[in-house]
Amino acid sequence: MNFQKFLVPVGAILLLGLAWRSGGWGGVALAGGAIVMFLLLHFNRAMQVLKRAAERPVGYVASAVMLNAKLKQGVTLMHVIAMTRALGELHSPKDEQPELYRWTDSGGSYVDAVFNGGKLQSWTLTRPETPPEEETPAS
Repeated sequence: MNFQKFLVPVGAILLLGLAWRSGGWGGVALAGGAIVMFLLLHFNRAMQVLKRAAERPVGYVASAVMLNAKLKQGVTLMHVIAMTRALGELHSPKDEQPELYRWTDSGGSYVDAVFNGGKLQSWTLTRPETPPEEETPAS
């Protein structure tokens, strides 16, 4: 079960309760302002990430190899979108868990990332097959 969904609202309520106990309505106003500022900062970051991602092609990344090196298990989809500056191309049925997203670079390499509950579970890097180079005789 995802306890973060419950911890943040319960923490906000506890903060407001402590503010009421120590400062009355003034404390509640100060704590409420801090909570609203926190929410606005997170909303602003999400909008900036999505605005940058909207300006790039879906599923494109500058370097799939660098993305593969930067990924860590447990990061959120929003964090990966911020790193790639592009939305991933969905390769799984819509609204079903786990979700599979793909980011491809101009060389044909791609990273398939599996997200379960919005958190990165696993990923794989696939590089295109390169034809063996023909040997040229030395002259």
